[in-house]
Amino acid sequence: MSGQKVNVGVVGFGFASRTFHCPLIVSSPHLELTAVVERHSDNSKKVYPWVTVAKSTDELFDMDNIDLVVITTPNDSHYTLAKQAMEKGKNVVVEKPFTITSQEASELVQISEKTGKICSVYQNRRWDGDFLTVKKIIENGHLGRLVEFESHFDRFRNFVKAGWREKDDQPGSGMLYDLGAHLIDQALSLFGLPTSLFATISNQRQLKESNVIDDFTIILKYPNDFNVILRSSMLARQAPVLRFSLRGMNGSFVKHHLDVQEDQLKAGLVPSSGGYGVESTDRWGTINSDISGVHVVGQVETANGDYLSFYNNVGESILKKDPNHLIVKPQHGVNCIRVIELAKQSSDEGRVINL
Repeated sequence: MSGQKVNVGVVGFGFASRTFHCPLIVSSPHLELTAVVERHSDNSKKVYPWVTVAKSTDELFDMDNIDLVVITTPNDSHYTLAKQAMEKGKNVVVEKPFTITSQEASELVQISEKTGKICSVYQNRRWDGDFLTVKKIIENGHLGRLVEFESHFDRFRNFVKAGWREKDDQPGSGMLYDLGAHLIDQALSLFGLPTSLFATISNQRQLKESNVIDDFTIILKYPNDFNVILRSSMLARQAPVLRFSLRGMNGSFVKHHLDVQEDQLKAGLVPSSGGYGVESTDRWGTINSDISGVHVVGQVETANGDYLSFYNNVGESILKKDPNHLIVKPQHGVNCIRVIELAKQSSDEGRVINL
């Protein structure tokens, strides 16, 4: 570590690295972007002239000055690279999904405990502005006892997008491991593991080029008939798209539109930019509920989105050498992948699966 900063090496400089990771790493007061693995180019150096470009992961893992390795490679490489990095004495952040199987995820937890290295999953959407707003509404009991929580992450793409995420022969491809990992992690962070689940998973587009999962509905069932409905479709063309729908004994909350941070990062904004993470009033959700004896109907201002908090927390945890300080713990990654596996089983067998 250089002074009070954690030196970071990023594996890969594709879309995720360029858009979500590197801009946040350089924005954190606790982190220093030090090296990037690019096998066939030096594109990262054009954006960040000070970085060292490593030509292999082995080269990066052998660099004594690297404290944290961020893995942004295809899903089926996450387990192997995270294992190698921790065994080389590096702390690790793994892009979601954590791994392909819960067994792999559990092994990474064990390696983290054995080596004493911080290991986390990049679940940045715990810091979506809309999710932070929903979390506050639930914690403050503004809807009374919650009876149903519905969360959507929909897109419209009636063709196959180039890249590994929609390749049939690529383990961990398709929407369940992609957008599903976000929806599941958000739900588990709010409510914990369910008692049972039921899922329907399909390939609705029926395109010749790809047969990957492009639609799913997962119902997580909790005590007292409380249900969490997680929904994602690649054929949702309505505007605006539904994001959250909450129903409680006292009222409801509905939110449309996706969090603004992804589009802002794509446009080159960073957390220090004016207006970063701030949602316009026309995108705010609406509430209709009895709160403290008063019937309230109207808009709810969306909390500011804050993806930087993920990396600040990781940096603090490494500097403190305190895995308990970590917000997104590796066990959370295990739980998320386990729910994905059980959802696939439920859909295949057409039945409710008890956890």
